[in-house]
Amino acid sequence: MTTIDKTKPVLVTGATGYVAGWIVKQLLENGITVHAAVRNPDDAKKIAHLKKLADECSGKILFFKADLLKEGSYDEAMKDCELVYHTASPFTSKYKDPQRDLIDPAVKGTANVLNQATRTSTVKRVVLTSSCAAIYTDCTDIENAPGKILTEEIWNTTSSLKYQPYSYSKTLAEKEAWKISKSQNRWDLVVINPSLVLGPALNPTSITSESFTILKQLGDGTVKSGVPNLGMGTVDVRDVADAHFKAGFTPSANGRYITSGPGTTFLEIAKIVYAEYGTKYKIPNRALPKWLVAIFGPLVNRALTIRFVRNNVNHTWRADNSKSIRELGVTYRPLKETMLDSFKMLIEHKVI
Repeated sequence: MTTIDKTKPVLVTGATGYVAGWIVKQLLENGITVHAAVRNPDDAKKIAHLKKLADECSGKILFFKADLLKEGSYDEAMKDCELVYHTASPFTSKYKDPQRDLIDPAVKGTANVLNQATRTSTVKRVVLTSSCAAIYTDCTDIENAPGKILTEEIWNTTSSLKYQPYSYSKTLAEKEAWKISKSQNRWDLVVINPSLVLGPALNPTSITSESFTILKQLGDGTVKSGVPNLGMGTVDVRDVADAHFKAGFTPSANGRYITSGPGTTFLEIAKIVYAEYGTKYKIPNRALPKWLVAIFGPLVNRALTIRFVRNNVNHTWRADNSKSIRELGVTYRPLKETMLDSFKMLIEHKVI
C-alpha cells in the first residue's frame, strides 16, 4: 500500500507527448504541481498547450530539460517528487535503425528514469507507460494464449529486432523496469499496458503521431479502395490518462494493467467513421481480400509485411481489461465516441 501526498510535485517524463498531455491535465485539475520533463523547455510552441492548461487549472507546472539517453538527466526534475510517471518512449514506424531509433531510447530511457528514482529519496511510486505490445505481437499469439485472451500474466515472446521491433522495444523496456524495481525496496512499480491509443490530442503537434497517421489514411484517400480486416485493440487516450492517474494515487494499485476497450478491427473503425463522414471524405467501408493486402500492404505501410498480414488479418483480438476496471475503477468510452472525436480533430486542424 503506497499513499502519495498530493501536495508534493509529480514528475511526468515526455510531458509534451500524446498520452502525457492528458495525464498532466488531470494532475493540474486536481491542484497538483507538475514537474514536466521535456527535451527543450525553451520551445515555446511545443509547451504552449501545457502552459495554457496550467493557467486554466488550480495546479502549477514547472518545466525541466531532460534527455532520455543521458544519465542523471532527470535529477533536478525528480527532486521532492513522491510519484513519477514515465511516459517518454518512441512510437513510430518511420525508423532507419531499430536498435538506435526504438530499442535504445525505450530501454536506456527507462533505465535512466528508474535508476534516478532509486537515487531520489522521496520517490515512492513509478507508473510506467508500457503497451499491450509487451504482452503480444500478433493476433495468432492471442489464439495460442490460455483461454485465447490476453492477460497481465502473458509476455511477448514472438517479436524481435527484425520482426515488429516496436513491440520488442516495449517488451525489453518493461522487463528492464521490473528488473530495476526488484533491485530496491523503497518505491513500487505500477505498469499501464494500453492497446492502440486513439482519441483527441491536447497538443496540435501530436497530430503527427503514429496513431493519427492511421486515422489520416482513412480520410485522405490512401486506403479509399478498402482496408484490411485487421484484428486490434483500441483505447481512448482520455481513458489511458485516467488509468495512469488512478494507478498513481490508488494505494493498493500493483503490477500490470491491460488498458483497452473491447476488441475491434480496422474495418469496424473505418465503418464508424464512414457512417458519419463518408459523403464528404474518401473513407472506405469494405474489407480488402487478405491476399491483396499481403501484396500491396507493404507499399502503404512498411509494417504490413506478409507475415504480419498472415498473423493478424481476419483474426480476432481479445484482452481481459477487468483488472483495470476492478482495481482502478477505469471506465471505457464507446469506440464510436473515440473515433468521431479523433476524426473531428483532424478536420478542425485541416490535416485531411
